[in-house]
Amino acid sequence: MHSASPFEEDGDSALAEINMIPLIDIMLVLLVIFIVTAPLLTHSVKVDLPKASSTPTLTPPENIQLAIDGAGQLFWNGEAIAAQELDLRLQAAAARSPQPELHLRAERTTAYEKVAEVMSTAAQHGLNRIAFVTEPRRQ
Repeated sequence: MHSASPFEEDGDSALAEINMIPLIDIMLVLLVIFIVTAPLLTHSVKVDLPKASSTPTLTPPENIQLAIDGAGQLFWNGEAIAAQELDLRLQAAAARSPQPELHLRAERTTAYEKVAEVMSTAAQHGLNRIAFVTEPRRQ
């Protein structure tokens, strides 16, 4: 009589390993199907467009150079103006189409309050394209 040791396998014991080959085969088939069908998912219509040679017309927006010196004096494109005249000029500039850019140049010693007033006045009149002009630092 042969005694069975606990380390020997019986014919009745469950198979403990999973066969991976069928799973790999299924994954490869799915991969091939997706590779074949992916180009068909683009829904573009082929249209023969007419040929014409033209160059785009780019009209750069006009800009206004507004400078403020250290004493708070305003300069509109190099011309000294009073604070009351600034309102009229900003209102006229905001009414133009296309709306011009406002390039704001302020000296380093200019009070921030004066720069903020000019920006606020420009925004009240509808000028929303304001740029600060600075000089690059010297190395």
